[in-house]
Amino acid sequence: MSELPQHRDHLSARIQRLGRMLGDTLVEQEGTALFDRVELFRALAKAYRAGDADAGRRLQAEAESLDDDAAHGVVKAFATYFQIVNLAEESERVRILRARAVELGVPPESLAEAWRQLAEAGVSAEAAQALIDRMLVLPVFTAHPTEAKRRTLLTRLRRMARRLDAYDRSVFTPSEETHAVQAMREDLAALWQSDETRDRQPTVLDEVRNGLYFFDATLFDLVPIVYADFERALAAAYPGATFRLPPLLRFGSWIGGDRDGNPFVTLDVTEETLREHKLMALRLYRRAIDRMRGHLSVSERYGISDDLAERTAANAALFPDVWDDATVRYSRQPYRQAMALVYARLGATVEAAERPFRADHRPDPRAYADADAFVDDLRAMQDSLRQHGAERLASGRLADLVRQAEVFGFHLATLDLRQHADRHRDALDEVLGRYDEAEAGGEESGRTSPRYATLDEAGRLAVLTRELASGRPLTPNRLDFSDATNETVGLFRLVRQAHERVGRAALDTYIVSMTQGASDLLAVLLMAQDAGVGDGLDLVPLFETVADLHAAPAILDALFAHPAYAAHLKTRGQRQQIMIGYSDSNKDGGYLTAGWELHLAQRSLAAACARHGVELTLFHGRGGSTGRGGGGSAGQAVLAQPPESVQGRMKLTEQGETITDRYDHPELAYRHLEQLLHAVLVTTAATTPPPEARGGPWEDALYDLSGRAEAAYRALVHETPELLDYFQQTTPIAEIGRLNIGSRPAKRRSGSLRLEDLRAIPWVFSWMQSRVVLPGWYGLGTALAGWAAADEARWTMLGAMYRRWPFFRTALDNAQRSLRKADLGIATVYATLADEPVRDAVFPHLRDEMARTEAAILRITEQADVLDNEPWLQYAIRVRNPYIDPMNHIQVTLLRRLRDAEDGSDEAEALHPILLASVNGIAAGLRNTG
Repeated sequence: MSELPQHRDHLSARIQRLGRMLGDTLVEQEGTALFDRVELFRALAKAYRAGDADAGRRLQAEAESLDDDAAHGVVKAFATYFQIVNLAEESERVRILRARAVELGVPPESLAEAWRQLAEAGVSAEAAQALIDRMLVLPVFTAHPTEAKRRTLLTRLRRMARRLDAYDRSVFTPSEETHAVQAMREDLAALWQSDETRDRQPTVLDEVRNGLYFFDATLFDLVPIVYADFERALAAAYPGATFRLPPLLRFGSWIGGDRDGNPFVTLDVTEETLREHKLMALRLYRRAIDRMRGHLSVSERYGISDDLAERTAANAALFPDVWDDATVRYSRQPYRQAMALVYARLGATVEAAERPFRADHRPDPRAYADADAFVDDLRAMQDSLRQHGAERLASGRLADLVRQAEVFGFHLATLDLRQHADRHRDALDEVLGRYDEAEAGGEESGRTSPRYATLDEAGRLAVLTRELASGRPLTPNRLDFSDATNETVGLFRLVRQAHERVGRAALDTYIVSMTQGASDLLAVLLMAQDAGVGDGLDLVPLFETVADLHAAPAILDALFAHPAYAAHLKTRGQRQQIMIGYSDSNKDGGYLTAGWELHLAQRSLAAACARHGVELTLFHGRGGSTGRGGGGSAGQAVLAQPPESVQGRMKLTEQGETITDRYDHPELAYRHLEQLLHAVLVTTAATTPPPEARGGPWEDALYDLSGRAEAAYRALVHETPELLDYFQQTTPIAEIGRLNIGSRPAKRRSGSLRLEDLRAIPWVFSWMQSRVVLPGWYGLGTALAGWAAADEARWTMLGAMYRRWPFFRTALDNAQRSLRKADLGIATVYATLADEPVRDAVFPHLRDEMARTEAAILRITEQADVLDNEPWLQYAIRVRNPYIDPMNHIQVTLLRRLRDAEDGSDEAEALHPILLASVNGIAAGLRNTG
């Protein structure tokens, strides 16, 4: 708390300076009329926030008086302001992190703190090594469309962020200061003259390349730093001990592999994605070697190992021209000569990687067969250096390159595949139906048998058990089924080709959406075995709804008991990934119920795996917002998990704008990854949670609270007929579908809107825009107030639960974040867009529940105001609101005009880009989309 005013002053000064630059840019680009109009909106919004109700009415009147061009100008001005404010806040976070690291030495939630705690708790060096050996932290990048900013703007904003960092780390001469200010003004002018939204929907490959940017710009160079600090933290906690550090921090991606609900992810797209991954990895290795060649200028008089001499001779035979050039250019420098040949082999590997998978696979002997061969060459250099007195060189930049090759391989990030269970069921129905016809003598025989898709679970299991045991080919060499079935079956053949051309790490996970029975996994196993990759894939059930979470343990029991699946697990090291979805469970049962059911599911899934001697890796399908499992620090979210569900292994999705927030800046990316590793270590070594939380009064209370919260949520969302009309009338849901922020359709099915067809991301995004933020809190107040009522002892118990139980504390703290980003006054303005009967049926429930929830949280946490526990975030939201309010008021005006306009008219087409600009601006102001 004491450092907050100091940071406020520093940040405020920076924002004011950037704001003045932006104001100058407005005048330069548009004249004083726009500047004056923006200042009027800002003054009215600040007065309204200070308690002047008349200013609020004038704010809406001014918004309604704007013509389209003026509305666009005001929205663009405030949206641009938030782009630079976000940069300033990011830069301030970096400055604070650096200051704390210098001041404290061992910052909280750091690797050093984690290993010190474990050593002090009595974890021996041997136990620490056992934990390291089984440890895995695997963030997975997804293309879920929650990044509203265009790629061009992101690139420009990154450049501006680097300029701001330079201010904190450098002392400028007057000339340098002038040049820096001029460069920032130039960037602001370019930012102003750039379109805010994309003019076309991004392709899947656009999204792939966007995701790869973070590996190129941040992660490739950052990862060896994280590993080095991991080793230093171990050495400090266990002096004199030696440890082996496997690649325990790795990365994955869904972009180009997730085909559930995205018809644009085809076999060709997935193949090209794998190629892009490999080519990026190879380019990064060649870049690293370019930077290192002069570094390894060790003279031949120090000698080299026999192994390195033999490898160099073998590589020289493959590239005689390169060798001749290297012996002249790097005369008497054997390591530079060896590295030149490695560089040439990587070049040949690039050429081989550019060939289509389906072309004849005749390996080029000059190319590396796999990343292991590349690592072997690098290790030979390392060993030779160590043998000849150059340990520092062996353990420096060359060691970083070895670590990068171990972590990223030739695949860069493992591409997960995901498909809906229905697609496999339909494909098997067609394939097995052809077998039935053939065995019956053709359709003319008159024989009929139940189709696979019509069978119940027991019937499907019987068919799959028979087919898995038969060993007969399932499909012909040439696929001649329907297009959908050919695509489904062909994907497994693509896996085989990827394993041959890139390596088994390129594709090792296949996720089955809407898993509802053991047959859903066995069907995938059958098709994988048919393609020859049954032992090369983790088959992962995805449990998404509350009902699916309840059924999951029984499904696992049936699956693990099945002979074919038990044999498959042995080939995968007795390890099972299980994915749990946060978005659909929230949309299904509401905020508190989804959180509690997911918590219980993690406990029951861990128990099911333990019963069968299977090592669990839970895959958390979190979004960026509280309504989709995010909201706070990822590290704190891990600490709130049941300890038995972690056990050193954690896989989680990184989605949309959270990828940019967490991985764009190297120091913020480092902090995020460090917090994740810290949380996994501490949770794995943690004692059991408070006894009251397991089979005691706290757990009993949560069961009751969950039931009450779900009832309140379902009464509004599922059982109030007017709710969907209210949602469509008072939020920009229809316009978000036009935003061009992702390749996936916003709905699972075309036609009129149904809640079950609406994807969770636009559901959350739209409620965020209208400042209701319903998925992040609704039902919680009714549950807390209804359960505790006038019983002071119950309120006291809730306070103890908040202080001592990480799960409950995280649930309430995330709800506080949602409530502070929500705003009843602005939500009331949006409510005016609804027809009166619709508004009367819905809005009073939103208003009253928001008040109940806020009051209950304040009573439990003993705070005077929401987010008193996070004063920095509370302050940031408070100072942002007067700048977000004008965009909200203008958005309401634009929505009203658009809905009065005729579809497809010139007027409607002119309004769309302005409205979408307001969506972007509000998203930037709230730092949340979906």
